[in-house]
Amino acid sequence: MGVMNTKVRKAVFPAAGLGTRFLPATKAQPKEMLTLVDKPLIQYGVEEAIHSGMTNIIIVTGRGKTAIEDHFDVSFELEHLLETRGKRDLLASVRAISDMIDVSYVRQKEALGLGHAVLRAKELVGPEPFAVVLSDDVIDAEIPCLQQLLDIHNFYGASVLALMEVNGPEISNYGVVDADPVSHNGLSGKLFRIHNLVEKPKASEAPSNLAIIGRYLLTPEIFRSIESIEPGSGGEIQLTDALKHLLRSRPIYGLKFEGRRYDAGDKLGFLKATVEFALKRHDLGGPFREYLKTLNL
Repeated sequence: MGVMNTKVRKAVFPAAGLGTRFLPATKAQPKEMLTLVDKPLIQYGVEEAIHSGMTNIIIVTGRGKTAIEDHFDVSFELEHLLETRGKRDLLASVRAISDMIDVSYVRQKEALGLGHAVLRAKELVGPEPFAVVLSDDVIDAEIPCLQQLLDIHNFYGASVLALMEVNGPEISNYGVVDADPVSHNGLSGKLFRIHNLVEKPKASEAPSNLAIIGRYLLTPEIFRSIESIEPGSGGEIQLTDALKHLLRSRPIYGLKFEGRRYDAGDKLGFLKATVEFALKRHDLGGPFREYLKTLNL
């Protein structure tokens, strides 16, 4: 095994979904551009990638993609305005977005599933390990979730999936793993070797309570697996099926990461995340907390 020296530099962001759960807000803008407090969802994921050493960002877009492209591009008019008004801190935060990263875009013309979206990035990723980030899952963690997966990948040289415990009927909304714990320095009960994966099982048939959430560290063999599998229901090519195919020839690990995950792809989850992220803000937290206390709940 030993430590692998291939640095993981690239992170793929599938952003071609239709965002039907957030209509009408997503009629003309991608759901990745919905804002939590004052930052679009996708930016939280991009910053997590940057803090994990991945500065090469690949965004797989669908219709309405210009909003995402414009957001990560340099905005001369906005920068000039902030400069002339002496708003240095705002200028820095706007500039930081386009300075930190190298962003490229590839189009997914039809929403044919997560596996298909990842496959669209094949040419841009090339023969190296890479991350996949689903921006619906916003993860608040001291050590970025991707960095936690990276540490495992660097040790084992294998693909690593982010896992979390989900109990009850909710489990049927996720890909679920059948896995055995692996003892790894200081991570007792956190790291698993995966034997099988099931997409959205009935609660009674789920192989465990360990659900896969939107962070993946994948080795480049995954592309061959995506190309090898048959489309599932609705003609979609599921990443879970591709991972299952990859398992035949390569080990895959799962990590119960440290941190709090918010499901911002769900209206209630999005509202909870908004409140908690606002409370954590040093500029808003105090007054917002006072306001919440005045509500007659």
